[in-house]
Order: sequence, then C-alpha cells, then structure tokens
Amino acid sequence: MVGKKIWVFADGYLPEKANGIDCHEALMLLNLNNKEAHVTIDIYFSDRDPVKGIKVTVGAERVKTLRLDHKEDTAGYEIPPLTQYSIKVESDIKIVSQFGRLDVGDYSYYVNTPYFE
Repeated sequence: MVGKKIWVFADGYLPEKANGIDCHEALMLLNLNNKEAHVTIDIYFSDRDPVKGIKVTVGAERVKTLRLDHKEDTAGYEIPPLTQYSIKVESDIKIVSQFGRLDVGDYSYYVNTPYFE
C-alpha cells in the first residue's frame, strides 16, 4: 500500500494573524487503506518539553486535515504563534502526510518537506 508509518516535519512556525486574516498551518493525513488508521502526533519545541500522544483516527479511504491553530484539532493543546516546533506523525498502518503553512503576511503558502520511513 502507498505511504509510510512515520513522518517528521521539522519546520513548524505558526504565523500570527496578518491584515486581519488568519494565517495557519495544517497537517493533512491521507489513508488509502480499506481500514482506519490510528495516528499519534508528537510536537517538539526548541524551548519547552514536547507534547506527546495526540491521538487521531483517519477513516478508511479518507483524508483528515488538522488545523494546527485550532486546539480542537490537537486534543486541546494550543500551539503558540511565533514558536518554533517540529511534528512527528506515527500511524499503525501506512498513510500519506503533508504539512503546509499559509502566511498572509507575505501572501505565500509553503509546503514542508517531510522525512519519512
């Protein structure tokens, strides 16, 4: 099946709102399997202890997008704006993961290149 079980995105840095518009970062999880994927997300910081064990389920043949500025998508944890962080995504089955940032301060959308295995 397509995908990997472990994905790491090293460059997280949640922008502030700009010009009254929400900047954001999102983590997309795509499950191409015919059974649901049980995913664990860990968030690492440069200046504080990691937040580990955020649980997410992605349905069979479904995509789930997590807005990292919405604490309801991160099990109640709020990532502070302008904080350097990295994300580790681990799934019990192979999935595809992508991470992107919308920064309206300079009107750009970045896609973060992952490490995966």
